[in-house]
Amino acid sequence: MLSAVIAKRLVTGLCQGAWRPAVTGLVSSRSYRGEAPEDTRGDLIEIPLPPWEEKPGEPTDIKRRRLLYESRKRGMLENCILLSLFAKRYLNTMSESQLLQYDRLINEPSNDWDIYYWATEAQPTPEVYQGEVMDMLKEFTKNRDQEQRLDAPNLEYLDKESQ
Repeated sequence: MLSAVIAKRLVTGLCQGAWRPAVTGLVSSRSYRGEAPEDTRGDLIEIPLPPWEEKPGEPTDIKRRRLLYESRKRGMLENCILLSLFAKRYLNTMSESQLLQYDRLINEPSNDWDIYYWATEAQPTPEVYQGEVMDMLKEFTKNRDQEQRLDAPNLEYLDKESQ
């Protein structure tokens, strides 16, 4: 029988999607680390992720569609809502340079919480992600018009734009 502490950690971890297979002996400069305040890091698991790579020959319309999809399919609901609404508002008007900045911002960091904390200004944004798009995202996140942002936008707006 599991002790109450172990059972609580197991349930909490599974509910938060924190269960990960054990991977040992792999070292990567880009990886996901599960961390908890009470963690001694003795059982640290690092899962290597492939490095982000720019797609130089990608047509702009394909890039916009890919970024829209990647904005909607995040590792956490908060970013799914935030980034998909941001993409709905700005993606079709972004320049090539802005699209590259946005691509790097949402695909290079290995932890969605980092993006969320930078956008909400709870933590400072690393210099590499600082730029016009990050400034736009930070301003969008402030929600000065007090829009109701409870869910990702319906994709019907894409059909209307293509007609």
